[in-house]
Amino acid sequence: MNEMTQHSWLYNQLFTNWKRFEVSYVSVLLLLQLVVYAIEPDSPIGMLSGVAGVLCLVFGMKGRKISFLFGTVQCIAMTYIAWISHAYGSFAMDIIYVISQPIGWFMWGRDQATHSFQKNTRYKIFAGAFVAWLVGWIILAHLEGQLPYFDSINFVVSLIAQLLYILKYKENWSLWIVVNIANLAYWSILSVQMAMGQNEIGSMGANLSQVALQFALLFNSVYANRVWASGEADNEGGAGK
Repeated sequence: MNEMTQHSWLYNQLFTNWKRFEVSYVSVLLLLQLVVYAIEPDSPIGMLSGVAGVLCLVFGMKGRKISFLFGTVQCIAMTYIAWISHAYGSFAMDIIYVISQPIGWFMWGRDQATHSFQKNTRYKIFAGAFVAWLVGWIILAHLEGQLPYFDSINFVVSLIAQLLYILKYKENWSLWIVVNIANLAYWSILSVQMAMGQNEIGSMGANLSQVALQFALLFNSVYANRVWASGEADNEGGAGK
């Protein structure tokens, strides 16, 4: 009897088929969240969002259903942070993220492989995401949200990326790279503004936790793009049996 049949589904999801590099970088990204909280411990919810967010996307990189459990925790925490920060695009998307977690759990069957679009279809999706970003920018600007040009990326491009993620199309990671870069800039700017006394909305700890989280998610998205393209995430990364 092999190792995969000796342990429970939960054990296989959490602990099997990890590369040494993956364990190392996940440990570093989680440590980064704890360091940020130690520096600015005014937002335990921000720290919770960061830790759960790292775990969600790392297990998503491995193609494992358990990512949606961590995703539920992260999205609920992030909804609160977005609301107190007046990041209305993020707030709207986080509500959608919460709803999408059980849908993703249902859609990711244990034997489901990753998919990919034809080149022409891929270009159309990316072009559509660009147009949607422009429309979202205009809407969020009228709502007087903070930095609407960045927040719109989180609002509309994230929606497209999340849909592709739930359907297990590897192109989702290309869109997440764009989203993570925009979010990294967004929360960095808000942190700098707060440090300079130009902005009192939200909290410094919550902002910094999101900077650390977006850095972690950006790194993970780049790596996940390669993992899914190679087929390593098929069938829950070998942990679905």
